[in-house]
Amino acid sequence: MRFLNAGDRALLVELDVKTGAEAAEAAPEPARLYRALMRDKPAGALEFVPAARTVLVRFDPALTSSGLLAARIGEVARAMDDEAGAAGDAGDADVLEIPVRYDGEDLEDVARLAGLSVAEVVARHCAPVYTVAFCGFAPGFGYLTGLDDALWLPRRAVPRTRVPAGSVAIADRYAAVYPQASPGGWNLLGRTDIAVWDAGRQPPAMFVPGIRVRFVAATELPR
Repeated sequence: MRFLNAGDRALLVELDVKTGAEAAEAAPEPARLYRALMRDKPAGALEFVPAARTVLVRFDPALTSSGLLAARIGEVARAMDDEAGAAGDAGDADVLEIPVRYDGEDLEDVARLAGLSVAEVVARHCAPVYTVAFCGFAPGFGYLTGLDDALWLPRRAVPRTRVPAGSVAIADRYAAVYPQASPGGWNLLGRTDIAVWDAGRQPPAMFVPGIRVRFVAATELPR
């Protein structure tokens, strides 16, 4: 863990993030640290923003300093690691199920590139319990880790100018659901009717860091 000043009102916490099978055993480190800090908020901290390998912590310099904050975050992280031994940070948390119709435009291409049948792609996409590691790109767009290694594929060479809301997609080591219609270059596997973002709902985002997710085939698996 490294601490870097981000101006005089924020601290950037860099973490050594596990990948592959190790990452599937627990929530990604930034998401776990984010959840721990939300439960045990250090004095003077105002906001926590997790990303792929970091957590940005905004603070009030009238109430704390970067040094005091770093020390307190270190204590929270050590306590988090001690508590993770039994059931894991999200061991008792509910898993949000997202029904998916696997009829995406890129499904057959994904199968070909992965050297799998379409049915195997669907089965491998449905098998893991994912974790929302962080959010970005657009309101409500969660980056989900836990994707089967066989499905780690690059983004499309040519992005689409419009991807429909509810599109279920993969790119690199992440899975995602497009929260609203937007341009995008991820590989489309299917679609869901679940609104993962609704500005009229409180909270509007269904996917927040630390939430666990499972995709469920809503129709018979293709052969």
